[in-house]
Amino acid sequence: MGVCGCGKSEIGQRLASALAIPFSEGDSYHPPANIQKMQSGIPLTDTDRADWLQQLKQQLATARDNHQSLVLSCSALKRAYRDLLREADPALVFVHLHGERELITTRMRMRNDHFMPLSLLDSQLADLQMLQSDETGLRLNIEQPPAALIENIIDWTARN
Repeated sequence: MGVCGCGKSEIGQRLASALAIPFSEGDSYHPPANIQKMQSGIPLTDTDRADWLQQLKQQLATARDNHQSLVLSCSALKRAYRDLLREADPALVFVHLHGERELITTRMRMRNDHFMPLSLLDSQLADLQMLQSDETGLRLNIEQPPAALIENIIDWTARN
């Protein structure tokens, strides 16, 4: 979880590969209308995200029902979104990738192939609700190299 440009997809893919489990890219479930809105610099509303979150919830529920692990990348910015996703699997663990705005800005400027414009970063930062003490998960600083982030996640899950 985390704002745009924090590395959710890259870290998610690497983690899934390291654990030899499936990876699901949450952005691929956005309907065209959401993509168009974001490309136009218009922040999504809770209503815009509702169907998208339901699809992600279904991905998690299917994995749980099939007794499979799954790494899913998605922003999960608000507690309500995370609560909805947890309905699919109460044992769901969130990894919040966070960093300084300047670092995220630099990363977003380097991306050429993503629909999310830099102009939406501030709206995502405004919506972001940190993990609460009753939510299972960890918070990692993206200043660390990807290999260190993966190692931290694997170590944390082994202990918990």
